[in-house]
Amino acid sequence: MELPERNLGFLLHDVARLMRKRFEQNARGLGLTRSQCQVLAHLARNEGIQQSGLADILEVEPITLTRLLDRLEEAELVERRAHPTDRRIRQLYLTEKVHPLLADIFTIGAATRSEALEGVAEAEREQLFALLSRMKSNLLAKASAPAGERSTGNG
Repeated sequence: MELPERNLGFLLHDVARLMRKRFEQNARGLGLTRSQCQVLAHLARNEGIQQSGLADILEVEPITLTRLLDRLEEAELVERRAHPTDRRIRQLYLTEKVHPLLADIFTIGAATRSEALEGVAEAEREQLFALLSRMKSNLLAKASAPAGERSTGNG
């Protein structure tokens, strides 16, 4: 039987979990949850997006995102605006008040990544990114292939 610490899936999951936990520790003084920071960071890159599109990007249920956005809107960090041609659609925008917080969020994210990569040489970092990118591409290709063409290998 394969040891959990030698199982790629377990290791990737543990690293991601620990990075989220460390980000939360580093961001404690912001007065925001990690999930709220994540919403703001993605919204900064996708201003004007519809709520359903942001939920897809974040891989959360729309009701979960609605609750997060409600809190962020109450804090005057996010605003929902009507779509110019379809009144059923609400587009999401950041307020001016959030920009100093965004700088802190991105700084904390960079510091957390730096902590995780401490002692990893630049060449090793490049190799790590290349390998993870290739794995991602492989999985995306398999996930989008018709069911009959998907392999069930034990990579």
